[in-house]
Amino acid sequence: MEPQPQLKNSPKPKQMNPNWALLQQKLKSHASKHPRFSNVPKFDTSNSVLGKRKERSDVDSIRSDKNLLIPVNDDFSVTDVVAMDCEMVGVGQGNRSALGRVTLVNKWGNVIYDEFVRPIERVVDFRTQISGIRPCDLKKAKDFPTVQKKVADLIKGKIVVGHALCNDFKALLLSHPKKDLRDTSEYQFFQKEGCRRALRHLAAEFLGVEIQNGEHCPIEDARSAMLLYQKKRKEWEKSLKSEMKLKLKQKKRKPRKKSKDGGGF
Repeated sequence: MEPQPQLKNSPKPKQMNPNWALLQQKLKSHASKHPRFSNVPKFDTSNSVLGKRKERSDVDSIRSDKNLLIPVNDDFSVTDVVAMDCEMVGVGQGNRSALGRVTLVNKWGNVIYDEFVRPIERVVDFRTQISGIRPCDLKKAKDFPTVQKKVADLIKGKIVVGHALCNDFKALLLSHPKKDLRDTSEYQFFQKEGCRRALRHLAAEFLGVEIQNGEHCPIEDARSAMLLYQKKRKEWEKSLKSEMKLKLKQKKRKPRKKSKDGGGF
């Protein structure tokens, strides 16, 4: 009979020193109260208030860099809504304005027309500090009648957005149906206590971008006006429809004029 192998007894766990056990317990308790001492995964702040603040600050920095005014696509088609901005130069004694540059952008903000204009009268003040126009810009500029006709063709049948559009149309010697004008200086929501506000103030408050710091850029101005319109487009168009309905009702309520002969024989 073969002798059976003897099984080795597993060593008994050594008993920990009571003082050492008490120290470990205190360390664990301290770590739970102070997470920086423990191996706790980092807290995800993407959905926290801090995360939102960080995202907001990132957006603000982007807007301050004017990235909001950069078109999101390469569509240069003439859309049903266009925005227009003009820059003027001084003629005569310098106190009269003449068209020096005109810019049109589509609803995406892409430039569909941008031309310097050679006024009919001699320019005596280029107003460069505001207009950004210099003598060299007008040397090979297109003549006024050519630009005027092109702009008229582009805006025909379109909704035209802009700021203080009356000045632009006056310089262009053009008119446009009132129902197709969307002037950000006239829209009540963008006014303050019934007073018109500068485009740069509207852009800063409602778009978070800075424009017109020094020489004006008609492309930036036209894009800003378009973004302001798009921001309040639904409310704006709804208010215009309500105004039209009210005018029609008032027109129907007007009493008919009596005939001069009183209807007698």
